[in-house]
Amino acid sequence: MKNLGDKIAQKRKDTGMTQSEFAEKLSVTRQTVSRWESGAIMPDIDKLSTIADLLNVSCDYLLKDDYPEDRSGRSASSGTVDRLLAGARGRLVKLSFFEDEGDADLFNVVCRIEEFEGNWMKVSSETRKGRIEKLIPASSVLSLELVSEEK
Repeated sequence: MKNLGDKIAQKRKDTGMTQSEFAEKLSVTRQTVSRWESGAIMPDIDKLSTIADLLNVSCDYLLKDDYPEDRSGRSASSGTVDRLLAGARGRLVKLSFFEDEGDADLFNVVCRIEEFEGNWMKVSSETRKGRIEKLIPASSVLSLELVSEEK
């Protein structure tokens, strides 16, 4: 189990940055980075997101014990969801949404997943009002039901 300082040091080294280069990108001193890595002090909360971005990890990875590392910034379990959504690309689906995150235009409507990348899905549908295309956050989707193509 690595602490925050160990994780910062290891990931910084993995990227090939020196403490001085890392410090410059964060607008802090090299000594501050050294203190973070030794565990003498913790980074300010407003720096964590920038640190995570520079190290290509998630804030969760930095802050939580035994949190799985994933370069995309998501937990390992999201890889399964990514594969399912990528597999549904081009297919007709009915989407259901988490409460308060639903999209009225897509409620109980058959739509096609046009694209899926990371946290976003582009969907399209033919409605009475015409064709709609929307970019929606994948995190708002509670479930999807594959709909068979009509012949």
